[in-house]
Amino acid sequence: MKDSTAGTLLGGRVSYRQFAAGHRSGFEPVFLAAAVPARPGERVLEAGTGAGAALLCLAARVAVQGIGLELDPALAALARQNFAENNFAALSAVQADVLAYRTAQKFDHALANPPWHDAAGTPSPDQARALAHQAGPDLLAGWVAALARALKPRGSLTLILPAASLPAACACLAPGFGAIMVFPLWPRAGKPAGQVIVQGRKGARTPAQIFPGLTVHDEAGITAEADKVLRGEKLLF
Repeated sequence: MKDSTAGTLLGGRVSYRQFAAGHRSGFEPVFLAAAVPARPGERVLEAGTGAGAALLCLAARVAVQGIGLELDPALAALARQNFAENNFAALSAVQADVLAYRTAQKFDHALANPPWHDAAGTPSPDQARALAHQAGPDLLAGWVAALARALKPRGSLTLILPAASLPAACACLAPGFGAIMVFPLWPRAGKPAGQVIVQGRKGARTPAQIFPGLTVHDEAGITAEADKVLRGEKLLF
């Protein structure tokens, strides 16, 4: 296996290894996990799990049964290692392309941080980083459709995306999802949102809501509210 570095998530509650080179986790998986409305014993499916950060954070909060799909076999193996080292026996990682994934199981919740860089742009010279970030044509629609197939009726789908992808996300969710919730992540007070969390319920008809969101940084660094989420002390919804 490639060289990896040891770290922690949720203020040290979770140990987390990731590869020294290539894609590196940021705040996104922690914020994503903090938005998933899971209850103990429910089944969760993540597309593009990487080294498993989001599922690790979710399982540290609530005892879920989780499967992470990851196209890169080395990352899938590292996710399995992370799950084992944290004694989360109910989490597993499967090396698979979410677009081709088929299962008879139905899940209560699904989540993803899809690749989002424009496919027409210059890809990263690092193959793993390019795979994690570069979005092909209709990738978001394909991921939403694949995760929707795996969800139970009224199951939730939660995505973290660049703010510019919000119209596309709402269009993808519109045919089969309702109760859409949009949660902006503001880089600083007074600045446009850089990212959004979008969540919908399969088959729901409740009107959409836009939440006040979370400001991530201030003059001193990480805001107190963002720090509570990153430490696992507060949820987003």
